[in-house]
Amino acid sequence: MSDFNIAEAVKKLGSWQEETYKWLHQHPELSMTETETCDFIYQQLQDFGYETQKIGGGVVGVLQNGTGKTTLFRADIDGLPVKEETGLEYASTITRRDQDGNEVPAMHACGHDVHITAGLGAARVLAENRQAWSGTHIALFQPGEETAEGAKSMVAAGLVEKIPRPDVAFGQHVLTGPMPTGSVGTHSGAILSTGASLKITVHGKGSHGSMPHLGVDPVVLASAIVLRLQTIVSREIDPFKRAVVTVGSLQAGSKSNIIPERA
Repeated sequence: MSDFNIAEAVKKLGSWQEETYKWLHQHPELSMTETETCDFIYQQLQDFGYETQKIGGGVVGVLQNGTGKTTLFRADIDGLPVKEETGLEYASTITRRDQDGNEVPAMHACGHDVHITAGLGAARVLAENRQAWSGTHIALFQPGEETAEGAKSMVAAGLVEKIPRPDVAFGQHVLTGPMPTGSVGTHSGAILSTGASLKITVHGKGSHGSMPHLGVDPVVLASAIVLRLQTIVSREIDPFKRAVVTVGSLQAGSKSNIIPERA
C-alpha cells in the first residue's frame, strides 16, 4: 500500500478520460431526461466491477472492498438548453426535447460532463487498485441538478435504503476563477452558493398598442420589476456578503402592436 501513487494511477487514465469527456460533451441531455447518459454511466460502472443500479433517474455504483470507511462521491449529469458556439471539434450540435416537449439546443455549458468524467475516473482508479485501500466506495451520479429535481427524485425512489450509509460524502464542481486552471481546492461544508428560482406572472389588461390608456401594460410592469430586482444586491445586501440576482427569461405578448394581458 505504501508504494501506491494515486497521481500516477490517475495519469494512466488520461486518454480514456479525454475520450469519455468528449463523448459526454457531444451528447448532452437535459434535466430529468438523461437516459442515454445514465446508460453510458451504468455500463462503465458495471465494467469496473461495481454493483450498479438506476435510482430515481440517476445511477449508483457500490464497490465493497473489505472492512473500512464508506465514502460517497457525487457528480451531477444534466446539460443545459444552450446552443454551443465554441467551434470545438467535439462541440455539441444536437437538439433535445425538454420536459415540456420543446425542441431546444443542448450543451454541457455548466461542466457536468467534467463531473461525470471525474466521478468515473475515481471509480475506475479505486476498482483497479483495490490492494491500496479497504472499505466501500459509492459512485453516485445525480440527474436534474439544474432544476433541483434530481436529488429529490433519487431520495423519493429509496436511495437511502438502497445503498450503504456513507461516513463521508464528497461533492465537486468545476470553477472559473478565482483559482488558476489546473489547481484543486477543498473545503469542508458549504463552499458554493445555492440557487433558488421563481416565476413571477404580472397580470395587466390587454388593448391595442395605439390605445394604451385603455389597458394596463404588463410589459412595463415586468420591466420595472426587472430593474428593481437589480438593486437587491447593490442596495439591500451587506457588502461583506455575496449574492447574485439574475433574470434569465422575460416573456410577454406575440405582436408588436398589441398590449398583452400578462407577462
